[in-house]
Amino acid sequence: MTRATATSIGFVAVLLWALLALFTAGSAPVPPFLLNALTFAVGGTVGVVWILARGRISVLGQTPRRVYAFGTGGLFGYHALYFSALRLAPPAEAGLIAYLWPLLIVLFSGLLPGERLRLGHIVGALVSFVGAAVIVLRNGFAFDAAATPGLILAAFCALTWSTYSVVSRRLGDVPTEAVAVFCVFTAILSIPAHLMFEATLWPQSTFAWLSVLALGLGPVGLAFYVWDIGVKRGDIQLLGVASYAAPLLSTLVLIAAGFAQASWQLLVAAGLITIGAGIAALASRAR
Repeated sequence: MTRATATSIGFVAVLLWALLALFTAGSAPVPPFLLNALTFAVGGTVGVVWILARGRISVLGQTPRRVYAFGTGGLFGYHALYFSALRLAPPAEAGLIAYLWPLLIVLFSGLLPGERLRLGHIVGALVSFVGAAVIVLRNGFAFDAAATPGLILAAFCALTWSTYSVVSRRLGDVPTEAVAVFCVFTAILSIPAHLMFEATLWPQSTFAWLSVLALGLGPVGLAFYVWDIGVKRGDIQLLGVASYAAPLLSTLVLIAAGFAQASWQLLVAAGLITIGAGIAALASRAR
């Protein structure tokens, strides 16, 4: 598999994450950790079926336990921190800080063996981050000191996912099949978190159940498998910058579905994210 092909496969995760908000809205009133348990159970089950169909079950036994602990910590830790941050701080501000992870991926990637972080990668990531900020903060920004704990958790959220992505690069010899185990363990850990912090509310309609299934198959399923391929074998800097397309695409999907309204901020954000990705792409071509 070529570097360009792996990068393209990794970008499929960004496209799938653009559907996260739509299907999450459709799954209401399921609370976050219960939704986590249901969707990761679907994503993990699909992965296990895929492994069995390929006769690759033996590779799971060859994967070190510390890798399973790391992967589960990355998936569960990110979502636990993200949900907690949104509970303790305004969603816009917490979401923006949480979305520092693509920028952190670009910066941390410079520490990887064989990778060279160029100025264009940093500039591109910053320009795209501004574009994402235009989307996230389109309804205004307000700081409340009481929200500080939530904002701190959002920062740890960004640190968790960027660390998971970059360290996954160092685990290039670990097969992508291990992600299925990460998903299963994340679903299991989400159950006690749900029982401790949430009231049990199941999907109330066929559409809500289909939304849960769609989440497990796509944004909380296939996305993690293709992302694993992208960060391990593709251009991780370019993937980091390209990830800022997710909030823009997500907003466009919500508008198309009637959950949001179009605005001038979309045009500005689209321009900035495209320019940032272009700058990063030129930096990668100069490798």
